[in-house]
Amino acid sequence: MNGNSLLSAFEQMLTIRAFEERAEQLFYQNDVRGSVHLGIGQEAVAVGARAALRAGDLVAPTYRGHAYALAWGMPLFAAFGELFGRAIGSNRGRGGSKHFADLDRGVLPANAIVAASLPIACGTAFAARLDRREEITLVPFGEGATNQAVFHESMNLAVLWDLPVIFLCENNLYSEMTPIARMSRNVDISERARAYPMPSAIADGMDVTAVAEAVSGAADRARRGEGPTFIEAKTYRFCGHMAGDSEPYRTKEEVAEWRNRDPIDKVRRELQEKGRTSGELEAISQTVSTAVMEAEVAAREATLPSVLDIGLGAANWMEVER
Repeated sequence: MNGNSLLSAFEQMLTIRAFEERAEQLFYQNDVRGSVHLGIGQEAVAVGARAALRAGDLVAPTYRGHAYALAWGMPLFAAFGELFGRAIGSNRGRGGSKHFADLDRGVLPANAIVAASLPIACGTAFAARLDRREEITLVPFGEGATNQAVFHESMNLAVLWDLPVIFLCENNLYSEMTPIARMSRNVDISERARAYPMPSAIADGMDVTAVAEAVSGAADRARRGEGPTFIEAKTYRFCGHMAGDSEPYRTKEEVAEWRNRDPIDKVRRELQEKGRTSGELEAISQTVSTAVMEAEVAAREATLPSVLDIGLGAANWMEVER
């Protein structure tokens, strides 16, 4: 990434981190409707992927999808509105943390069923191919999803039909609370792509530039009509599987070791090496903090969804289909 791209990535990653840290606090204050699944520490994957794609490219997130929605441009007030169950939310307050969506910006409805977003991504990619549109669908998922049958069905179909889809596996070493070594003999999940066969790559998921480069290569392949790519981003979530998780399955030493590789700190160092001052970067951090605070206030003050509008969302989806 050049200096300007890296600076933009820094701001995006700070925004995602600040939003999710605040979402966790709100959960413990009983201000959030439903559960919250956070990706604190994994920001480089979503932001790097977005930087490598074009406007109009789609993303099909999982229930841990805040980062992708915000990276694709969802307004902060819409994200907070969904947490608070307000009409200003991205799903008019009826989806909650696990079901962010913003079709206008290319964010397909986040799916709470493990691996269920993969066939949906194949569907949107197939539609783009039929319409001869240079549109790519990115589908992120955790390593646990690779043990679901629909993962294999989707991978096989994507290769068979040369679909413009990028399979992005966020390997954070734990499938919910199960260490990867207890669910797979081969801890390099990307090896599974060889069976189809599908081109694959491993990227450092704690390095936004490394992720961007891997996704950029996959996007170029897809736009040339050469089909899908599987990318394994080796990353780590600093928080538990969900808010409230006491994390008995990993040690504090392990978490501390990965925190030393914080992707935001890495970008900050790189920007300083490129000539950005600490003052400049701190000003961006303050701007982000203010934006998050103001968005939360706006969402809190917004109205609740009306019972009379209960079918409005369904009507809008039907309109999109037509």
